[in-house]
Amino acid sequence: MYGFNVTFESFPYDNRPVAPLADMTFEQWWFHGHLGYPPHPEDVFELPVGETVTLELACNKGATSYYASSDGGDIRQGDWPCPNQPCKEFHTIDEAGVKGCALAIAPIPKAKDVQPEDFVIFSVNQKCVWNRFTKFDVPADMPACPEGGCTCAWFWIHDYHSGSEQMYMNGFQCDVTGARIDAPALSKPKVARRCGADPEHGVPYATPSNCTKGAKQPLYWFQKERNNMFEGTYAPPYYNSLYDFQQGAQNDIFETTSGSSATGSTSSASISKTSSSSSSSSSASYIPTPSPHLPGSGSGALGNDTTSNSSSMSTTATPPSFVEQSTTTASVTPTPTPTCRRRKRAISAHARRSWHSFGGH
Repeated sequence: MYGFNVTFESFPYDNRPVAPLADMTFEQWWFHGHLGYPPHPEDVFELPVGETVTLELACNKGATSYYASSDGGDIRQGDWPCPNQPCKEFHTIDEAGVKGCALAIAPIPKAKDVQPEDFVIFSVNQKCVWNRFTKFDVPADMPACPEGGCTCAWFWIHDYHSGSEQMYMNGFQCDVTGARIDAPALSKPKVARRCGADPEHGVPYATPSNCTKGAKQPLYWFQKERNNMFEGTYAPPYYNSLYDFQQGAQNDIFETTSGSSATGSTSSASISKTSSSSSSSSSASYIPTPSPHLPGSGSGALGNDTTSNSSSMSTTATPPSFVEQSTTTASVTPTPTPTCRRRKRAISAHARRSWHSFGGH
């Protein structure tokens, strides 16, 4: 993973892989600002076609199988991602509140040559990040990578009820194995559109006609530059059915013999730009009006102590208006799962500060 050994002292600000990304310049948020901290050339994550791969997602490297390179030592707690911490540390109020995360791939060997529009989301886990060991299904039709391999990244946006407006991105080297010689190419990804049922914001039914069909880009949100999502503070985009990211392998991301997406292209729409973002992609979508903002965990990074955000909004939600806008696998020893409301802090502040973060892998 890029930035695997970045610590508190590596940057003038907390830029460990576990730190959230919000209101940053493109250079800061793209690959988490870790392009200068690449993995060893031989550290390549393999993606066997049609199979399932397992990533470790945790609040701290010491909570993973790679604890030996963490100053805090082995603090693993079974399949729980944040040892001795409540689930608000990974920005959810309960298991039902997790919103999903995704893996994306670009058929480009060198990360420095990858642009935001090159990434294609190929696998989604809608229960992410509830478990440390998180499984992702690889599409059976994935094409082989070019000589030198591919570039991948893990993306996550959390529930707005618990935490501030932020996203997560961690890049890593990858390669597709077992691909067929006649495997179809990846389609050019488009910007995802909000189209699923959203009762919290007054939209009880899905609108399939508004979904972006076929290959989709990751959700770039709430940064100073290069956003492709402009959803409001209390209506973030998510890697789940709200944006037509279905559970598991994304099997509609390939070109057909005619060069189009396997499920056809999306319909076009006129655009009225509503953001100063420099993103070159745009789409029609809707921005729900704010719904009640429940107290959350603040803007702290995964694994850091966070304070409760006591701000709130009107308790009456208004139906949204539709607007046009730019737009290695590991074995697990079962252990009891901690309760979400657990507040025990068994690790000292000093120990927490000395941990190397782990972030997405």
